[in-house]
Amino acid sequence: MSISAKLRDYLDQNHIKYTLITHSKAYTAQEMAAVMHVPGKELAKVVILKMDGSFAMAVIPAPHKIDLERLRDATGVKQVELASEKEFQKLFPDCEVGAMPPFGNLYGLPIYAANPLEKDKEIVFNAGSHTEAIRMQYEDFARLVKPTLIDFTSEKEYGTKLKEQS
Repeated sequence: MSISAKLRDYLDQNHIKYTLITHSKAYTAQEMAAVMHVPGKELAKVVILKMDGSFAMAVIPAPHKIDLERLRDATGVKQVELASEKEFQKLFPDCEVGAMPPFGNLYGLPIYAANPLEKDKEIVFNAGSHTEAIRMQYEDFARLVKPTLIDFTSEKEYGTKLKEQS
């Protein structure tokens, strides 16, 4: 599978300049950053959540982890939990499981982006497959997606084993 047709069409219709990056197969955000030689903070990782039973998309810098409690408090929902791949795979029919782009608006999902992303001039993210990514201006991403910017992440602590969220 290659770049999501839905994503490619959306970017092209909006005259967005982007670079398609083909890379060797990578399944985690850390692997992607390594094979593409991209700083982790510029790599936008997608995490699918269930918020009061409805799906939502969180977009965070690769070296960060989500603080579910802070996200719950900031959004006013009662319950926030990570969704399993089995639960959300049908939401993204044109994407490989776990390689969905951070364009929840194309899939009917609300999008919450972590504040640190807006400090980056460019972001890189999965393009719908485990072998292709897109690099584009953060400003263009924000204009097209209109994410809700919230402070709900923290950097992963080195030396501790954390559950991978990508």
